[in-house]
Amino acid sequence: MKKIVSAVLAIPLFLLSFNTIAQTKSEQKAYSFDNLPVVAATSFRNDTISILKYGAKSDGLTLNTKIINQAITDCNKRGGGVVLIPEGLWLTGPIELKSNVNLHLAKNSLLQFTKDFNEYPLVEGNWEGTPQMRNQSPIWAVGQQNIAITGYGIVDGNGDAWRMVKKEKLTESQWKKLISSGGALSENKRIWYPSEKSLKGSKIKDAGVLSKEKDAAFYAEIKDFLRPNMVVLNSCKRILLEGVTFQNSAAWNLHPLMSEDITIRNVYAKNPWYAQNGDGLDLESCKNVLVEGSTFDVGDDGICIKSGRDAAGRERAMPTENVIIRNSTVYHAHGGFVIGSEMSGGARNIFISDCTFIGTDIGLRFKTTRGRGGVVENIHARNINMKDIAGEAILFDMYYAAVDPVPLTGEKRAAPKVELLPVTEETPVFRKFYISNVVCDGAEKAVFVRGLPEMSISDIYLDNITIKAKAGIDIQEAKNIQISNAHLEIKDVTPLIYIQNGKSIGLKNIGYTNADLLMRINGDRNADIKLLGTDTKRAKAQVEFGHGASAKVLRMK
Repeated sequence: MKKIVSAVLAIPLFLLSFNTIAQTKSEQKAYSFDNLPVVAATSFRNDTISILKYGAKSDGLTLNTKIINQAITDCNKRGGGVVLIPEGLWLTGPIELKSNVNLHLAKNSLLQFTKDFNEYPLVEGNWEGTPQMRNQSPIWAVGQQNIAITGYGIVDGNGDAWRMVKKEKLTESQWKKLISSGGALSENKRIWYPSEKSLKGSKIKDAGVLSKEKDAAFYAEIKDFLRPNMVVLNSCKRILLEGVTFQNSAAWNLHPLMSEDITIRNVYAKNPWYAQNGDGLDLESCKNVLVEGSTFDVGDDGICIKSGRDAAGRERAMPTENVIIRNSTVYHAHGGFVIGSEMSGGARNIFISDCTFIGTDIGLRFKTTRGRGGVVENIHARNINMKDIAGEAILFDMYYAAVDPVPLTGEKRAAPKVELLPVTEETPVFRKFYISNVVCDGAEKAVFVRGLPEMSISDIYLDNITIKAKAGIDIQEAKNIQISNAHLEIKDVTPLIYIQNGKSIGLKNIGYTNADLLMRINGDRNADIKLLGTDTKRAKAQVEFGHGASAKVLRMK
């Protein structure tokens, strides 16, 4: 068999320009594209071991767990190489990757993980940014180097056996078929759980969190609730995921954790749209990453940047940094490209370009909440196309409430309570976002920015954006927000632009089709708002001021 080698020597420079927005010389130097990261390469020996040599059977009945793991172990001991999963359907339990091994899936191969929960031992793992007890992930590695999953086959996590399902996300006939299959219902009869153990775990706050008073018997009683992320690569170096379809995960699909030098190329991450916590890719506390040519169609966030949750994430203190994402497509997802909400270790130096989001709830989604802490900064995005976005095209929100971004049918949500609190280590920081060349054909709202009274979102630069949406621009508790060369085709045009307690808000060359009211400015903490190069006469009314806002804060020219 030919040698399977992948090398990423250097990531080409993106020659982006934000010259239409004034910046200081120091800013231009700090955020240039001249020093992008280099991702170290994976490389494997010619030796190839087929699992057929160990007696593996592709009958869909034989459990091949020990055989596949033995092949990987032997390959590792021999200095590495390729472990081949040939054509066929291969039933298995959890697989452990080891250094210098490339797990290669041939065409028409299906690596099918068993729905027998007994095959997944409980282990100390990580769930949504905190150490927790979980079932062993189907594919996992800890502290390994030079590892890969490549080829043309499919990895299926059998997630339907694990996940709870909300009634509102199914048709009536689908719901009836689901509950007739067994399982258990929540007290309000609106959430289906695959077992009584799963239901019991759902009723316990922080059920999986590790603590001294919880013994093995406790976790055993709620084992089914502790769903595993499908591919977890923890504290590894030089990782390659290429060509493979990863689908039907119990929780998150691809989860590199505290790892570095990661290349993800031409993969397809696929989950049902109703898949609870069914993220596509979660890069958590990772460094030096290239994602390109990949497709995501999932039940939660598509491509997501994380770095730990609350105190645990701050104590870990490992930001996700030096990440390039390009030439990728996201279909259904809560967000196309997302940072947060578990970002307590911070995120910085993220570059996303030439991507398309179709049918996602939100396009570019940046979310956090009080208690997280952490700093998110130096985020660059360009050449982003969007279509049929259910919520906001571009969203920055520091009031994330751990709910679906678009309310389900009949769901009522109260607006968050606005109060001024002291700034502490638990206060998150969002700053220095550079976004250009965005086209969105259809969204609920064009741009939404909502900071905290004690910590404004700051330094957002949006340039050359064209958005067709029901509502326009909404800016709350923010400073130094610069939007230039924007064209808005808005259906509900009262007002086109809303600003509440904004400081140093610059709006330049704003084009729009029509507006009953151009701007509404509310709040007594506004300052230095400019509207320049915009035809204000096209609007039936220009500006309204309310809730303590003064006309002196606005300059139009």
